[in-house]
Amino acid sequence: MCAASSRPPGSPRTAATVTATASCPAPCAAAGATCAEPPCGSAPCAVTNVTKTVEEKPEPPTVEEIKKKIEKYNAKVTNCLLMKLNDDGTYTGFIKVHLKLRRPVTVPAGIRPQSIYDALKEVNLADMTDKRTSFYLPLDAIKQLHISSTTTVSEVIQGLLKKFMVVDNPQKFALFKEMRKDGQVLFQKLPLTEYPLYLRLLAGPDTDVLSFVLKENETGEVEWDAFSIPELQNFLMILDKEEKDKIQQVQRKYEKFKQRLQQTLKEAGGKPG
Repeated sequence: MCAASSRPPGSPRTAATVTATASCPAPCAAAGATCAEPPCGSAPCAVTNVTKTVEEKPEPPTVEEIKKKIEKYNAKVTNCLLMKLNDDGTYTGFIKVHLKLRRPVTVPAGIRPQSIYDALKEVNLADMTDKRTSFYLPLDAIKQLHISSTTTVSEVIQGLLKKFMVVDNPQKFALFKEMRKDGQVLFQKLPLTEYPLYLRLLAGPDTDVLSFVLKENETGEVEWDAFSIPELQNFLMILDKEEKDKIQQVQRKYEKFKQRLQQTLKEAGGKPG
């Protein structure tokens, strides 16, 4: 039998040290065993103490705490984009997302712009045609979203793609939080289960302190099977252009170096020694 130290109710669950003892009916003769079991009747062997760290999840804020945070947040708002606390303890507000996509996105071809009626009725125009085309979204475009405290990062990504009628797989994209510290711009990828509005509430309305950015989901390995033929063709065109630009940059650099070297040799040609 093994005996483990117990934790008093309500005490912090940060680390637990467990000491186990065991009685055995036969000696342990296995080679390389970490603990040799003693013969029956002898003292039980003592197993090395094992320390296991259990991470504590922070307690969710109470409704009263949320109310105070919202009041503090709204006091700093300089526009009408206030947060509102609901009777059920949830709250709603606004976040701005910067779109910094360097690759083309896939959209339906020949579709009219979304109308107010379409938005209210949640009409998905992308389902009206199978024709697809690819184009670049404006770099650093900004989209403002009205979301709830229960809206996750995954839902924000899907909502952004729907607003721009992008039919690409949402897994191709990731939401980052952008922070500025000591003159540096830092990006941190957010998990899909994170709640952006809560992060906005904690940081305050100042976008210089915290802002959200939609970028390509860089996983280290490109899953080419997830892209369509037009997308892959666009990638080839981009790579060809980048290659030509790079070659021209190198050529210009060494041409200038060659000219300076020739000028130096020419000037030194009439000097002794």
